[in-house]
Amino acid sequence: MPSIFTRIILREIPSHEVYRDAFVVAFLDIAPLARGHVLVVPIEECEFLHQLSDESAAALGQALPRIARAVLAATGTTAYNVLQNNGESAHQAVPHVHFHIIPKYLAPAIGGDGLAIQWNSQPLAVGDAAPLAAAIRERMGV
Repeated sequence: MPSIFTRIILREIPSHEVYRDAFVVAFLDIAPLARGHVLVVPIEECEFLHQLSDESAAALGQALPRIARAVLAATGTTAYNVLQNNGESAHQAVPHVHFHIIPKYLAPAIGGDGLAIQWNSQPLAVGDAAPLAAAIRERMGV
């Protein structure tokens, strides 16, 4: 069954579209964290980022900065978050790759607080760092 984003891409469900090309569609989020919150979605239907074709991934990489510049200009904000989740445990609600561009306003009354992040960082494990980096490089063929 197609995701809600596929149905939006196919224009079966209406949206406030802000961008469309052969690989990417962007539209306003219907439950925004802040005024100007945009979803950027590949037309290729994949659940996870790592499943995307190189062509779709490159198109997203090209579209994201362009859309972010337009959101900043339209909203007057100077700060924003780009969020992308993969998998239910990573808070992915729709099983279709998507990026959130979420403006961050200085005054919450203007457009919402935007995204609040709690970063639970830990020190890099010294004994694990080199072998982990090597394993990632190996799987990348580098």
